[in-house]
Amino acid sequence: MRAGDVVVAVADGSPVLDIAGPVQVLHWAGRRVLLASVDGKPVQTDFGAPLGVAGALADFTDAVDTLLVPGYAFTDTLSPDLVQGVRDIAGAARRVASICTGAFVLAEAGLLEGRRATTHWHACDELAQRFPSIRVEPDAIFVRDGPIYTSAGVTAGIDLALALVEEDEGPEVARQLAKYLVVFLRRPGGQSQFSVRADAETARNPLLRKVIDAVVTDPADDHTLAAMAARAALSERHLTRLFRREVGTTPGQYVERVRVEAAQQLLESGTGGVAAIARRCGFGSEETMRRAFLKVLGTTPTDYRARFRTH
Repeated sequence: MRAGDVVVAVADGSPVLDIAGPVQVLHWAGRRVLLASVDGKPVQTDFGAPLGVAGALADFTDAVDTLLVPGYAFTDTLSPDLVQGVRDIAGAARRVASICTGAFVLAEAGLLEGRRATTHWHACDELAQRFPSIRVEPDAIFVRDGPIYTSAGVTAGIDLALALVEEDEGPEVARQLAKYLVVFLRRPGGQSQFSVRADAETARNPLLRKVIDAVVTDPADDHTLAAMAARAALSERHLTRLFRREVGTTPGQYVERVRVEAAQQLLESGTGGVAAIARRCGFGSEETMRRAFLKVLGTTPTDYRARFRTH
């Protein structure tokens, strides 16, 4: 091993982009990158392409600078040997980083105990439920907690790798690499802007479901706390308790999120001006929608449309 060497722990089912994105960044930054599997044999990627390796994980337990762990589709059937191999190397590595659901490998290895972490937005709830000691940050593109780094899904591995380069080589080198890759050095917004999930699970209480259905059906209607409480024939206090217990948020925050998601769909479809969309989704004004987008998504409606509009 040489100073600055990067080892990528791969196994059958590794997504190519989880590996190729950060590996390309680190290679162009002058790092030697070595792929390693549990037994030192080639592995197959998630679509069946063979991937050669430099050796077995056990061959790289000394003097590793950075250990990278890509994600896997089936996080409930991770190889115990892969988890153990990552655990062994992590003890000698200067830093450990995961891409996408590779966070589950780190979690199974005990490396995220009591730490902050993130993963693909689709798997954040599962990570939090299976490993309650981890403080999951679902909107982060990547998270650093001490020597442990975790990133969001797929292309977020490039963001993470650029951050590692910036840490080692300085911002100018990272900036030049980002330009060459035609990507943001720091992309605006968080994972929420890429999420198509509903934040609220199906409410068990029928009166609460009635309120939620009304909000989703017509986001622009009167959804003040007083109006929603009257609709459900509940006190405002009781309705707020139901939202917190069954949805995990306040009534106002839920309404705001639904309106933002409705606006996202209209911005993506390319129909109507921003001011008209704001009124149609219940924000009242363009400025109110702008503030809501910044709070919920970390970006503005105009920037969101520029990135996601379909033609």
